[in-house]
Amino acid sequence: MRDLNIRAATAADATTILQFITELAIFEKAEHEVLTSIEMINDTLFTADAKAHALICEQGGSAIGFAVYFYNYSTWLGKYGLYLEDLYITPDARRSGAGKALFRALAKIAADNDCGRFEWSVLDWNTPAIKFYQALEAQEKTEWVGYRLTEQQIKILANQSE
Repeated sequence: MRDLNIRAATAADATTILQFITELAIFEKAEHEVLTSIEMINDTLFTADAKAHALICEQGGSAIGFAVYFYNYSTWLGKYGLYLEDLYITPDARRSGAGKALFRALAKIAADNDCGRFEWSVLDWNTPAIKFYQALEAQEKTEWVGYRLTEQQIKILANQSE
């Protein structure tokens, strides 16, 4: 974990973040689903009212990974939680401790903000990531099933009359 530096991302990192998002999507076999742009990244991560945040992991002064997170809320705990949307480390930098350093930084953010939970999702075929999470002693959620509405489905539902 030598020469690793974790810092808050800035608007100057938007191009790098888009590059990492694209590389992650390629790894996840979903490059065609990336619709974001540098402008959209700037508008959603780097404005005064941004609802999501990003970290950059550097090694020797070069960006080798990133994480994007936001806060959710647990009614049962009465506390905010930290939700990790994406974490990516470039292939050459994997097994360098960068992933663990990012998780540690995120855990510190969660602890500093009195979060009751730190959660994320992983594709069921991503065995290396699952093993990494197990090594962190993270617990798999087995009783919850995720659901999603797409942007188009949201608009349809929002405009339905009763």
